[in-house]
Amino acid sequence: MRMLFLFAIVYLPMLIEARRAASNERAQRGRGGVEPPHDVYTMMRVAYPAAFLLMIVDGTLGGRPASPTIAAGFALFVAAKALKWWAIRTLGPAWTFRIIVVPAAPLVVDGPYRLVRHPNYIAVAGELLAVAIMTGSRIAGPIAIVGFGLLMLKRMAVENRALSRSG
Repeated sequence: MRMLFLFAIVYLPMLIEARRAASNERAQRGRGGVEPPHDVYTMMRVAYPAAFLLMIVDGTLGGRPASPTIAAGFALFVAAKALKWWAIRTLGPAWTFRIIVVPAAPLVVDGPYRLVRHPNYIAVAGELLAVAIMTGSRIAGPIAIVGFGLLMLKRMAVENRALSRSG
């Protein structure tokens, strides 16, 4: 039951986000959007769901964390998802899994973007940390957080270059 719950809270929102991203990708391309070179999206699209799967399996094999630990991880997960969806709603059709920049489109500076440059990546880091805490994943959790964190750093560099060229 616990594993089913973890799969549901991790992968159902991910499916909703994937559907929205695909729709927005078509819209961005329709507006003349282009993808910059050297993106790590192909690695991220596998690593992101795999990281959660490995943490869930690792946590299941390692035993159940204490209830307050699970509750803290769940609270962090909800906060991370709230931040992510604030970013998604603020970007509207510009939010995608891919970096697609529409030339001369203004840089979004509303919502969470008035506070930080990359709230979506902060939210993803929060999701990863939250699932590691909820599952008690002592091996896959740190590896997933560091590994995916490095991919996000590379991605942010590509995105920053692309956005600075479009404005």
